[in-house]
Parts: sequence; structure tokens; C-alpha cells
Amino acid sequence: MTSTDSSLDSIVKAYDIRGTYPDQINAHICRALGVGLSTFLAEVEPETTSVVIGRDMRPSGPELVDAFAEGVLSCGLDVTDIGLCSTDMLYYASGSLDMPGVVFTASHNPAQYNGIKMCRSGAAPIGEDTGLDRIKAVAADRLGGELEPSATVTPGKRSELDLLKAFGDHVRTFIDAEGLRPMKVIADTANGMGGLVVPEVFGQLPFELEIMYPELDGTFPNHEANPIQEENLADLRARVLETGADIGLAFDGDADRVFLVDEKAEPVSGSLTTALLAKSILADDPGATVIYNLICSKVVPEVVSESGGEPLRSRVGHSFIKQTMAETGAAFGGEHSAHYYFRENWRADSGLIATVMILEQLARFDGTLSQLLAPLQRYSNSGEINTRVSDAAAVIEAVAAHYDDAESDRLDGLTVDHGDWWFNLRASNTEPLLRLNLEAASDEEVARRVAEVQSVMSSVG
Repeated sequence: MTSTDSSLDSIVKAYDIRGTYPDQINAHICRALGVGLSTFLAEVEPETTSVVIGRDMRPSGPELVDAFAEGVLSCGLDVTDIGLCSTDMLYYASGSLDMPGVVFTASHNPAQYNGIKMCRSGAAPIGEDTGLDRIKAVAADRLGGELEPSATVTPGKRSELDLLKAFGDHVRTFIDAEGLRPMKVIADTANGMGGLVVPEVFGQLPFELEIMYPELDGTFPNHEANPIQEENLADLRARVLETGADIGLAFDGDADRVFLVDEKAEPVSGSLTTALLAKSILADDPGATVIYNLICSKVVPEVVSESGGEPLRSRVGHSFIKQTMAETGAAFGGEHSAHYYFRENWRADSGLIATVMILEQLARFDGTLSQLLAPLQRYSNSGEINTRVSDAAAVIEAVAAHYDDAESDRLDGLTVDHGDWWFNLRASNTEPLLRLNLEAASDEEVARRVAEVQSVMSSVG
């Protein structure tokens, strides 16, 4: 296996493909991955005739899309190119056109990265256990010279399609825009794809919108498009206070995630946003199932139950959430990392649908965002704490043994629940890191319990 071939191992993750350009991900590899996807589709969706492809604003995107498209076309499938798009716009394209979809993006990663998210027709997820392994194997054979292109296949055709307006119309179907009170909204799109899709969605809504860093620039000249890191919220928080805005919105690079900042410039966790969205959805769909990933705050299942819904825990990751939604018919799914999934959006996640639904709630509420959220402010949490370890499995087992008197499970890493405090400890898929998320009744208790768990972790030789 050549060094180029072996890089597949480093870029194919649990539910997407991601690496640095051009050493890990490049045209040669993307062409083979295009063949891999086409071969997989021929096995599981033999009726497929076309693949819809889009990309974010990273400079390497056009070259990688062209190469991937060549791989697809060489297998006899057509390519429908929608050009620049957010990831949730690609899912809309896949769902509305009933085609498999591919978007080239590295989401929140720095400029030197690029990547690929794929889905089957109807935006059904493709993850490690639902096709990525097969796609990777075929691509490796192609790169190794073991799979030659067929001379008998008639190459497919490539066409272009503009779906931006249709996508904006689709997002607005999730709310009733009539009678919403005017509000001042600041959106930091961080030079990412929000600069394209946010104005389209807001164009017919009665809000005063100001966009920070709207220029599409995959070198991210102002700050990284990773709003889960508080330093990347600094400009937005300052602007919210400066302008007296009602709410701040921070989008990541491919605009499929949104983080909220309240009128006091305080960040709102993905768990609280999940709870707020769940309340709204259950008001219209009483008794529905709501999925939440296992690092969400306990407030999420509490609010779902209080609102008459059925809470259901899931592993972390979009392919797992979507698959569980398909199996259960759940109306909504939310992750602490600010991915929000909607049944009426082909179970795909959308930062923009979440945005308009939150804005609708706030616009119909006689008060501020912090007041709307106050009933949900029940717990304190550590945030995600990453620790570099030499043997992640050994550390997890030591921690499990230390807390063997508590309720625990292994749905995704190790979750230990003492009732009044709990934590999850998971290994990174890509680095020798353990990720700790801990929740308790107060900041002081969180600090004490984090120190306790870390002490157990450090005791492993």
C-alpha cells in the first residue's frame, strides 16, 4: 500500500471524511472516493442515476469536487452540481431531489482542512457502519491499481442546479412568520457558508439582521469558524452588547450548526437550545419521541418528559442520531454540540431551521432570551475537557472500577450517573485523547467532581 493509499485510514472517520489538503485529501484520493461511492450505490441503490454534489468556500473545494465528480461520472452516474452550499442545503437537495448527496466541507476545522460528508437518497446517513467502510475499501482498491475503470461504461453527464431560493423557502416552512415582533439579530457567519444562506432565509422575515464577516473566505481571516470554542464568540458577544441586540447567532464553517448568545452576551449551551426546540416541537406534536445524545444535560430528557414527549438517548454523531430517528420515527433530535435534526427535514440536521424556530419562540415571548431560558437553567456543566493519555481503554476501565457503585453504561464510552451528578468519558476517534463531560448542581460541585475524576484518570500508569 502506498503512502497515498494509507492516508485513507487517517481521513475516513466514524461518519465523514476529513483531512489536511493536499497531503491527506487531494484530487487523486477524491477521484477514487467518487468511484467508491458509485460502487456502493450500485449495490444498495441500483436505481440511482445521479448524485448531487455541493461544496463550501474552502479554496481547495473546486479541485476536489471536480476530481470526485470524475470518479462518479466514470461509473456511469450523472452529477448534479449545486455549487456553493451549506451542509444543510445539501441535505435539502438530497431530500427534495431524492438523490444521494455529497458535500465537500471540513466544517469548523481550520483552513488547511477539507472533507466530505455523504448521504444516500433522501438524506439518509452514510457512516462507518452504513457504507463508509465499503466506500473506503473500493477507493483503496482503485488507488492500489486493483480496480481499473470499466471501458464498457458510458460516462455520466454533469449539470448545474441553483437551489438557494428553494432552500430558503423550505427553511421558512418550519415557522409561521405572520405577526412576529421585530427584533435585532446579529449573526456571525465567520466567513463561512452562513454568509450565503443566512441572508436568503432572513430576506422575508421581519427582523433587523446584521451579519458579521459575511464574505465567503475559506482562509478564515477573522477567526476560526468553530463557535463551540468561546474565544470565537468574542466578537459576536461584544457586538450584541454594543448594539443592544435581542440575540446573537454564531454559525460554523458549513453553517449546519448554530450557537446562541443571549441579550446579555452570555453563550447558550447546545443542551438548552435542544430543550427549547423540543418544547416547541412537542407543543405541535404531543407524545412524540425526542432523541438527545448522551452528553446533553439532564434538562433535555426532563423537559421532553414534562412536555409530554418520549426522551431517548443516543450515541454522539449525526449518523447515529439520524439512524435512530429513522428506526423510531422521532420528531426531533438534538446534540450538545449544536446539531439539531428534524423529521420533516428528512431527519437531517439544520442550523438554519433551528435558528428560525428559536427566533419564532423569542418573537412570540414577552421577554428576553435569558428570561425564556431561565426555567431551563437547572444544572452546571464542565464543558468538554480533553486529556491526552497513552492508553485510553485502560484509563476508562480504571475509572469504571473506581465508580462501580454508581449506575453506568457503555452506550458511547463510559457514562457514570450518581443521580445528583454524572459524567461521560469517551475516547477520541482520531487522537490519543479522552473527552470528559460532567454535570452537577453547581459550578463548585462541578469543579470538585472534575478534579476527582481527573485524579482517578491520572492514577493509571
